[in-house]
Amino acid sequence: MQRYQLRIAGQARDPAGGAWFETQNPYTGQTWAEIPRGNAQDVDAAVQAAHQALTAGPWAEMTATQRGALMRRLGDLIARDAAALAATEVRDNGKLLAEMAGQLNYIPQWFYYYGGLADKVQGSTLPLDKKGYFAFTRHEPVGVVAAITPWNSPLLLLAWKLAPALAAGCTVVVKPSEFTSASTLEFADLFEEAGFPPGVFNVVTGFGHEVGTALVEHPLVAKISFTGSDATGRLINEKAGKLLKHTAMELGGKSPNIVFEDADLEQAAFGAISGIFAATGQTCIAGSRLLVQDSIHDALVDKLLAVARTARMGDPMSPDTQVGPVTTPPQYQKVLDYIAIARSEGATVVLGGEKGTAPECGQGWFVQPTIFTGVRNGMRIAQEEVFGPVLSIIRFKDEPEALRIANDVRFGLAAAVWTQDIGRAIRMSERLQAGTVWVNTYRAVSFMAPFGGYKDSGLGRENGIDAVREYLQTKSVWINSGAVTGNPFVMR
Repeated sequence: MQRYQLRIAGQARDPAGGAWFETQNPYTGQTWAEIPRGNAQDVDAAVQAAHQALTAGPWAEMTATQRGALMRRLGDLIARDAAALAATEVRDNGKLLAEMAGQLNYIPQWFYYYGGLADKVQGSTLPLDKKGYFAFTRHEPVGVVAAITPWNSPLLLLAWKLAPALAAGCTVVVKPSEFTSASTLEFADLFEEAGFPPGVFNVVTGFGHEVGTALVEHPLVAKISFTGSDATGRLINEKAGKLLKHTAMELGGKSPNIVFEDADLEQAAFGAISGIFAATGQTCIAGSRLLVQDSIHDALVDKLLAVARTARMGDPMSPDTQVGPVTTPPQYQKVLDYIAIARSEGATVVLGGEKGTAPECGQGWFVQPTIFTGVRNGMRIAQEEVFGPVLSIIRFKDEPEALRIANDVRFGLAAAVWTQDIGRAIRMSERLQAGTVWVNTYRAVSFMAPFGGYKDSGLGRENGIDAVREYLQTKSVWINSGAVTGNPFVMR
């Protein structure tokens, strides 16, 4: 049994309360490690360390070029340890090794990209309308950042927050999900080796009501960057608003994957499978609503079933496995509950719909890849985020109806369009209410491409140049270069 420690001010330390909690392997259902149960005292120590590094430590004295060099060094270390970190993530969250290894091998690019951007953050001179003054702007770090990350892709989604925050000059305290904290604690070890000063990156693990709340409410935390459920995001945003803190929220989705009759059905079928069954459907961008034009509905469903029936469930560490377990027991039960809800609403199960009980599923929390037809967009299964391997197929007759159905949901994180008509592709991409729109592909992301949601899917953007601005604040500087002071009681 492995026992982890917190990472505060560059040191591993036991939690102040002297308590740990167990973390389970979703494939075996067995406990494999003990995670420190942090509390408000640990949060205060971490935030104080981050504030010290921000204001008075070596980090505060570094040039942006020096910060960028450290980030690129960190990227090299992540690349070196990618295989080990990926294995830890598989053990902790049950996603496929192929998926986690791909993510870990890609993560260094975030630190190379933002390491290069660190010394490209520039202010500008202002062409004032007043004589005798010189004015310019400068962009400064917003302050200590609280990063609260989810359980489905712990290190990838941390990198989306951490890399631009470091490039901006901020310091960070991260609270990973209590279900998948191990990889973040191991990742923290790389910071000292890379040469980061103490306090720049800190990890406090534990539960939301003990660590998350203390972190959000701490007076020295200037910004909260959160990825998770919209219900939790609303609570965090409400608290942050009362304290006038900056926030960035990525809160999930119910993304439409729209297939028109002129689409390449073979590619569209693979895109639909990728959109919902990859990562066992446990992604915020899951294409859980498949909108299919009437004329091709039956043909596409047949192709989907032919592919989905061959999906192999089993040990996520095996290269042959295509569908792994659901990560947590509560989420496992939630997925099964939604399948029951869909049945009660009148949707038709054409594939799956049950627990995964095959021998290769072991004692893990498996749900069979499930496809529903006959779904109406007003059903709960079409409106609420399931976060599991459950696909709802909805029919439409023409482009206006497809657009109406696609946008008739409170989320707006992603969408996809499958068509050979470039005009339709452009029209749909303009009118779909989503932060990301794919055409003839699905589930593509990059450190260069801004990512975020419309409507209830969140606030702010991650990735791309835009993300650095999320962690900066702008200052205007005025210099009197010869203006004569007039009446002191009148605005200049």
